Amino acid sequence: MSGADYLDALPESVQRANIWRLSLAQALAGANGVVVFATGAIVGNQLAPAPALATLPISIFVVGMAACIFPLGALAQRHGRRAAFLVGTAAGVLAGLLAMAALLWASFWLFCLSTFLAGSYAAVVLSFRFAAADGVAPQRRARALSLVMAGGVAAGVVGPQLVTWTMAWWPLHVFAATFVVQAAVAVASAWVLLGVQLPMPAKTQAMPQGRPLAEIALQPRFIAAVICGAVSYMLMNFLMTAAPLAMHMCGHSQASANLGLQWHVIAMYAPSFFTGQLISRFGAVRVATCGLVLTGLSAVIGLSGMQEWHFHGSLLVLGLGWNFGFLGASALVLECHRPEEKNRVQSLNDFIVFGLMAIGSFSSGGLLSAYGWAAVLWVSFIPLAVAAVALVWTVRKGRSMAVTP
Repeated sequence: MSGADYLDALPESVQRANIWRLSLAQALAGANGVVVFATGAIVGNQLAPAPALATLPISIFVVGMAACIFPLGALAQRHGRRAAFLVGTAAGVLAGLLAMAALLWASFWLFCLSTFLAGSYAAVVLSFRFAAADGVAPQRRARALSLVMAGGVAAGVVGPQLVTWTMAWWPLHVFAATFVVQAAVAVASAWVLLGVQLPMPAKTQAMPQGRPLAEIALQPRFIAAVICGAVSYMLMNFLMTAAPLAMHMCGHSQASANLGLQWHVIAMYAPSFFTGQLISRFGAVRVATCGLVLTGLSAVIGLSGMQEWHFHGSLLVLGLGWNFGFLGASALVLECHRPEEKNRVQSLNDFIVFGLMAIGSFSSGGLLSAYGWAAVLWVSFIPLAVAAVALVWTVRKGRSMAVTP
């Protein structure tokens, strides 16, 4: 039975249930990444053999995301999305248990392995929004995507509060209980996902490959899109990775750091309900530019002081900047390829973005330990300037191409 026939046979009540289950799973599973970012640098600083390695666990989390996107996608293509969901949530359960064991045994490298598995879990979570579109009739797809994004907003609340409530349950091993609860939340997410009914992938004939990838990648618009998307994601990760440890070094409580991350994640996802409309009205380049400006403003707020509200304000504005910058850049990527080229082009874009994201998270730890929080913020202006120049270049190239016969 094809996907379309399957949906025709699927009762409307089941289609609605798919949406709500995936939204709830997004809220539960999305907390996984928030827990890693809230605790990773602090636990890394406790266990790492050198201070510069404090943020390596978060960098490995990003590597886990990048390394597992394609294998999990192949699994979903062969056996259906639900199979990939269950493998991913199993990795999430194991990640929590290994992180707990790493704290008990004071093993830095075991903790790094746990964050790699947490990254593979996060790779599965990225596909929930597409699964929502697969599991409903065409007229419901836009609403399905919106409701799953709403689950991302909920994850921004669940994750930090999970850390705040559980971090001291085991006084001799701070955060150990947090990771046990995170594993239990992954089990709950798997239980929710078991009820999702999705069409199996249809076998299709190979489509034409389109233009050579090098030709596509050398388009000014694609270059600008990749640079802007990579800078937006890298700086979000660069600053968010260092912020909890910087707050800890400034004497602020873990609960305060968790609250800052909570508002940051909410700001990352909440604007998604209207960002698409802004892109349609004002264009992808202007929205992406707005995102870069907001990211720069977040660094300015951080440089203005070391009080709690400076950190919270900086993280909040950083989340908004990521949303506009990354989604604007993603819209630019969609303008660079033909339908038969989309898989290769989007994969290349994601590979570059996640690669730079890992570099950003690792380098922030070294900068923070050697030069302090202010240095981390000042360095962020360099990639921002590169992205701004790339967008200006794209606009000028677009104008010149528009007047060329």
